[in-house]
Order: sequence, then structure tokens, then C-alpha cells
Amino acid sequence: QLQVVESGGGLVQPGGSLRLSCAASGFTSDAYVIGWFRQAPGKEREGVSCVSSSGLSTRYEDSVKGRFTISRDNAKNTVYLQMNNLKPEDTAVYSCAASFRNFGRGCVLDPSEYNFWGQGTQVTASS
Repeated sequence: QLQVVESGGGLVQPGGSLRLSCAASGFTSDAYVIGWFRQAPGKEREGVSCVSSSGLSTRYEDSVKGRFTISRDNAKNTVYLQMNNLKPEDTAVYSCAASFRNFGRGCVLDPSEYNFWGQGTQVTASS
């Protein structure tokens, strides 16, 4: 059974850091991209970051550039999202998703291109 499971969410003060993990299981190859998405109450889901199957290509949504870093460890079938200098506007449910679609050597931040989704983990930046 193909699945991805997120962990690492929580409550932090503005300016704090969290590291989210996305563990994939049941996948027979590494030929999938992973995307991180978030959805705040009353807002649409948006792409935050993604990483190619090789780990060599990444993308970031403009508001998180310079603060978030995505990385991938294929030996552990896990993708990480390091989030630094968290802001109240980063508060949302964060979900990771996998896609086997061919994006060349890169990845995309469009949620509709991903088909295996985790349950999500809450991230709250508040004092």
C-alpha cells in the first residue's frame, strides 16, 4: 500500500523553527517527486515546496524562500522540510504528497499534479 505520513508539526513562537518529515512507504522505486502543501482556515491549499526524485531540483513558494529548506534522503524514503523564522502567517495544516508524473528533472507546486497524500500535521506560529 502506497502511503506518505507527515510528522513534526507543533506550536512555536514567531521566529522559531520546526522540521517536518514526510515518510514514504510501499513505493517500489524512488522515481517520485514530493511536494509540501499547506492550508490555512478559510484559504485554498497552496504549494510550499517540492523536491525532484533525485533531490537535486527544488522549488519554493515566494513567501518561504530563504526561510524553508527541503531535502530528501532516499535511503530512508523520507523528505524533510526545515522551517526557520516562522511567522504567524505560516500557521496552517501542512501536508506532503507524492507524484509519479514526469516533470522532467524538476517538480511542480500544483496540488492537482499529486496523487498520494498524507493526513497533514498542524503548524502554529503564535505567541
